[in-house]
Amino acid sequence: MKSRIEQLLAEVEAFAGKAAGEVEEFRIQMLGKKGKITALLEEFREVAPELKKEFGQKLNALKVAASQKIAELKARSDEGTAQGPTIDDPTRPGHGTASAAGTRHPISLVRGEILRIFDRLGYTVADGPEIEDDRHVFGALNFPPEHPARDMQDTFFIEKDILLRTHTSSIQVRVMETQQPPIRVVCPGRVFRNEAISYRAHCIFHQIEGLYIDEGVSFADMKQTLLHFAREMFGEKSRIRLRPSYFPFTEPSAEMDVSCNLCGGKGCPVCKGTGWLEIMGCGMVDPNVLTACGIDAEKYTGFAFGMGIERIAMLKYGVGDLRLYFENDVRFLHQFDAAV
Repeated sequence: MKSRIEQLLAEVEAFAGKAAGEVEEFRIQMLGKKGKITALLEEFREVAPELKKEFGQKLNALKVAASQKIAELKARSDEGTAQGPTIDDPTRPGHGTASAAGTRHPISLVRGEILRIFDRLGYTVADGPEIEDDRHVFGALNFPPEHPARDMQDTFFIEKDILLRTHTSSIQVRVMETQQPPIRVVCPGRVFRNEAISYRAHCIFHQIEGLYIDEGVSFADMKQTLLHFAREMFGEKSRIRLRPSYFPFTEPSAEMDVSCNLCGGKGCPVCKGTGWLEIMGCGMVDPNVLTACGIDAEKYTGFAFGMGIERIAMLKYGVGDLRLYFENDVRFLHQFDAAV
C-alpha cells in the first residue's frame, strides 16, 4: 500500500491540466466514488492495527494534496473563463422566490431540541476542540494501547497522537479533569470517522453525549432519564428498551432502542419489522475513567450516554438518506420551514 500511495502522490504532483473538463475528469479518477484514492481508503480498513497510524497519515496527506491541487487548477481554469458568458445554476429557485427567507438546518433544529430537553433536567452545555490528543479521545477513556477496542472507530490521524476526535466523549474527559462532582453536562459537537459515505454512514457527523456524576447515581437513574428524553423527543407513548452491550468507558453498558414512532411499534420497513429503533449507547461510567480524570471512584458514581444527531433527525423527520444533510439543496432545506 505504501508504494501505491507514493505512486498516486507522484501522479497528483505531475498533473497539470488546464481545461475545466480535464480537471474534473482528474478529480473523478482520484476522488470519485470509484476513484483510486477512494479505493485505497476502502483497503485501509483491512490494514493491520499496528500500521493504521502510519498509513492513515500518508493517506490523509495524499487526499489533502489531491484536493488542493484540484482546487488550484480549477481556480485557474475559472479565471481563464471569467470574461466568458455565465450560465445560471438551473437548480436555483426562480426569481420570484429569490428573496424568500432562509431556514435553519434540520441538524440545528434537532440539536437545539435535544439541548432544551436536557436543559430542563439541569444539564449544562460543554464544548471542546475537534482536533484532540490520544489521551482525551482514547487513553483516559479506558482504551489501553493496542487494545482491540480502538479498532471500533476508524480514526483520522493528523500526526502521531494528534487526531480528529471520533466522539465527543473527549469533552467529558476535559470536564472531569477540571471540575469536581456533581457534574451534569451534555456535549454536542462534530466528530470524524474514516467511514465510506453512503445513505446510512458519513465520515462527518454530529453527536450529543451526556454525563452525570454524583454520589449514589444508579443505573435506574439513567434509565429514567433516558425514558423521559425519549417521551419528550418522540411523544408520550414512546417506550424504550436497554440491550446489553460493550463500551470501554462504561460498565455495565447498553444500547438503547426506542419504539418506532412511524408504525407505533407494529413493525415497518424503517424499523425492519421489529417495532424498535436503536438511537444511542449508554452505561455507568467505568471507575477506571473516574480515577484517570482525578475523581474519587469510591465516593462517586455516574452514567454517560451518546447519540448521533443525524440518526435522531432521520427518525423525527423520516429522512431516508444521510447524505441529504450535507448537500445544501434548498429544496430539501425548505421542507423544514415550518419546524423553525
